[in-house]
Amino acid sequence: MTYHVRKAVIPAAGLGTRFLPATKAMPKEMLPVVDKPAIQYVVEEAVDADLRDILIITGRNKNNLANHFDSVPELEATLVDKGDEGRLERVTKSTDLAEVHFVRQGEPKGLGHAVARAQMHVGDEPFAVLLGDDLIDPRDPLLTKMIDELNNRKASIVALMEVDPSQIHLYGAAATVATDDPDVVRVTGLVEKPSAQEAPSNLAIIGRYLLRPEIFDVLKQTLPGKGGEIQLTDALQSLATDESIAGGVYGVIFRGRRYDTGDRADWIKASIRLAIEREDIGPELVTWLKSFVGSLP
Repeated sequence: MTYHVRKAVIPAAGLGTRFLPATKAMPKEMLPVVDKPAIQYVVEEAVDADLRDILIITGRNKNNLANHFDSVPELEATLVDKGDEGRLERVTKSTDLAEVHFVRQGEPKGLGHAVARAQMHVGDEPFAVLLGDDLIDPRDPLLTKMIDELNNRKASIVALMEVDPSQIHLYGAAATVATDDPDVVRVTGLVEKPSAQEAPSNLAIIGRYLLRPEIFDVLKQTLPGKGGEIQLTDALQSLATDESIAGGVYGVIFRGRRYDTGDRADWIKASIRLAIEREDIGPELVTWLKSFVGSLP
């Protein structure tokens, strides 16, 4: 059987407390990375992998997300009158990207609970989950490789990346065994945010998943874990330790460029790294950065 993955789920119900007070009235997913909200990068990544049916899981005070992917006739008409085709194209791009749907999580019970809220929309087919804190550089496609492995292995697929052992406590960590592909491993166990001493490896789960629909039945049986929340990692642990359930779990090791926007300092670094590669502002910014850094004590 070949699976045709069509749908992507983007959980976006978090409170964004690390970015207060900016996120007091603005969803963290709408914080700009250069001049585009972080969530648009994620939707564009899904579309580039031919996932054009997008479900965003939201919470309270997240209406700006829906507004961003909707048309704004007054603004568009103003740009047309001014003949500003460049800005008009950038404004309408988010409207025309994909079919974007929204559902409320209801209660903040964790990532596993948020994913479970997608069941009615996803139905009985495999789907992608993309977390907005991780931006994947479009020059290093990840989802297409994961989709290929879903079809090859008939299993759920997670994205893994080697991190410094001192940082593994910020992620879910995977125990793995090698396969015939050096960039693909079979996942035999998962631990949510372990200490460096408890971690089974330095392979961290980054925010990309391809899940078979059987995950919904597993999530229904998953008890609250770390932080009192229903953890997607715990549900995947159940799949990983029993390959008779939906073929187990495999990991694609990502070796490309990834930008972490979940931390304030890393969000600033991501904006700088992406900005200096822009033709319109990059040269000016590089010149200024060299001068500024050179002036530091």
